[in-house]
Amino acid sequence: MTPILPGSMIGILGGGQLGRMLILAGRCLGYRFVVYDPGSSSAAGPVADKTIQADYLDFTALRAFADAVDVITLEFEGIPLEAVTFLQQHAVVRPSADVLSICQNRKQEKTFLQANGIPCVPFAVIQSEQELAAAVKELGTPSVLKTACWGYDGKGQIKLADADADGARAWRQLDVREAILEQWVQYKMECSAIVARRPNGATEVFPVAENHHEHHILDTSLVPARLPEKVVKEAHAIATELAHKLAVVGLLAVEFFVTADDELLVNEMAPRPHNSGHYSIDACTVSQFEQCIRAICDMPLQPAQLLKPVAMVNLLGDFWQGKAQPDWPTLLEIPAVKLHLYDKGEARKGRKMAHVNVLGDSVEGVLRAVQRIKHLEDSG
Repeated sequence: MTPILPGSMIGILGGGQLGRMLILAGRCLGYRFVVYDPGSSSAAGPVADKTIQADYLDFTALRAFADAVDVITLEFEGIPLEAVTFLQQHAVVRPSADVLSICQNRKQEKTFLQANGIPCVPFAVIQSEQELAAAVKELGTPSVLKTACWGYDGKGQIKLADADADGARAWRQLDVREAILEQWVQYKMECSAIVARRPNGATEVFPVAENHHEHHILDTSLVPARLPEKVVKEAHAIATELAHKLAVVGLLAVEFFVTADDELLVNEMAPRPHNSGHYSIDACTVSQFEQCIRAICDMPLQPAQLLKPVAMVNLLGDFWQGKAQPDWPTLLEIPAVKLHLYDKGEARKGRKMAHVNVLGDSVEGVLRAVQRIKHLEDSG
């Protein structure tokens, strides 16, 4: 295949912070960018060469987008599949519509994992209240009912307790045509591995991140993860295997549950840069964003080596606490703190507005710095 060389135009479907950071990384390699987003303003738009504001199913605008670029990639997986399928007829799209169809639908994703012998949480596909009642009997409670599509950051999920043996309340509350029921897993840790893959099958995998969530939203990622080396190697192996089986071109982020006996269970996959990989911007020999650009342009990948222990801390709109600006000077006086603001405008509760990477000589030192950041969040 012919590499897509620096100076070429890259199209990004979606205008969020992931697109913004892709562009900032790609600038260093000499690429130019067109962002396609339905919104009147976006985090990625101000740093792009051009923005096309149109609905994701505006096929006239999509065709113009395809004609303006040399390769197209996805900023998030909530893009309508019809749009990506259409674009593939007119441009190079990486990752493909086939990958998107699996990763944006929990039914397809879980079925794919099961069919390929990849360990995942026991589940059942649900299309009626009666099927849910039968699945609850089989999988037991507690369990989790999830929408098949469009769920993220805990949205579209209902936990079923022992009192929900028939699931009727949850099914009516979810109000969808199709869902999946997952058995509740007692795990000691959540972690993730991100792998980059070129069209020729060459791969590079990033260090495993130990992830901690608050209210279903990623709060911190710690690297290196406090896991045995054999578990880290297994996470790398599973992520790489999945990238090959899906034939991903670009990035694949794989989220895992780690059980008490160190068994890995795949929870979710995302064929794009991932929140848990933001640490790589400051703490690795190559960031996930630069590696993604290299992969989709069929350029050589770099070994993703960790330079120092690091923690990534998400800063949500809550951090502003109704103020025009948080106390940035106090935050930035913390040693080895790197601030990344997304330029997303209004700071709303639960909205991802920024992140900080905190580097240190040890995991313990990094965690002490994280506590200083948390204290600043709490104190306002």
